[in-house]
Amino acid sequence: MSMKNLMKQAQKMQAQMARMQEELGNKQVEATAGGGAIRVIANGHKEILEVIIDPAVVDPDDVEMLQDLVLVAVNDALRQADEMTAAAMGKFTGGLKLPF
Repeated sequence: MSMKNLMKQAQKMQAQMARMQEELGNKQVEATAGGGAIRVIANGHKEILEVIIDPAVVDPDDVEMLQDLVLVAVNDALRQADEMTAAAMGKFTGGLKLPF
């Protein structure tokens, strides 16, 4: 394979990865905690887009429980976003575990 062809392939792959990164920013994951009382929506860039809290779960005498539920839902949403990114980028890395 010539150097010219190799450079063309590298540029094509770079463009595809950039397009995939953009698409990941438009994809969303949703995680819940407390039987759906807390919902967290994140995108493929691991940005939290929304936190929805059912007012019935808000107890001023038990703020710690609410904090724990939010933490569980946020961490699950971020884990799902990581998995979504890894699956999408695995197409380009051939299964290598690279940081994103």
